[in-house]
Amino acid sequence: MRKMLNHELVRFMIVGGLNTANYYILYLICYNFLGWHYMVSHIIGFTISLILSFFLNVYFTYKVKPTLMKFLKFPLTQLVNMPVSSFFVYVFVDLLNWNGNIAPIVAVFLTVPITFVVTSKILKK
Repeated sequence: MRKMLNHELVRFMIVGGLNTANYYILYLICYNFLGWHYMVSHIIGFTISLILSFFLNVYFTYKVKPTLMKFLKFPLTQLVNMPVSSFFVYVFVDLLNWNGNIAPIVAVFLTVPITFVVTSKILKK
């Protein structure tokens, strides 16, 4: 198990799991308990999770020193992810009439591979 944790992809997946749980909890709170629109809930959860993801990826996944420049560049990892996942959420909820609680979690899983590649390029540079 310890040897497996030495692989960046495994650590990235662990961080991704934690980050996805964080995003989803925030989304559900905003959407179900506060009664906000699903897209507003999605963007708020996404933004807060992005900040947490930076620190988890810097310290755990890639084990690099955090810098202000890396922090400012880190949102670029989501340049594709955010609009693509937002598009999927919109399609699932508005066009396919999926439950608003299910749609964002499916969208997250569809965008993970792109995020891994972009994140490693930005944080390891």
